[in-house]
Amino acid sequence: MAARKRSGGRKYGKAASKRVASAMRRRKRGTLMSGKGGKGGRVRSRKQAIAIGLSEARKKGAKVPRKRGRKGGRKRSR
Repeated sequence: MAARKRSGGRKYGKAASKRVASAMRRRKRGTLMSGKGGKGGRVRSRKQAIAIGLSEARKKGAKVPRKRGRKGGRKRSR
């Protein structure tokens, strides 16, 4: 089955881009933290800041494509 093409429209909503921009500003100021409750430490990576911004947008219900699945799947314990 061939992959379906998108017929126009925006992939990401305006709200999503605002969230990402906000995350980038917080990264520059040094106030963007990773992990639950910001306990993971300061974010320095640009890619990580974008990921956090998109994740926040998803939680708020903005138009953001869902995350791609991980390769390999979950590790199974015996």
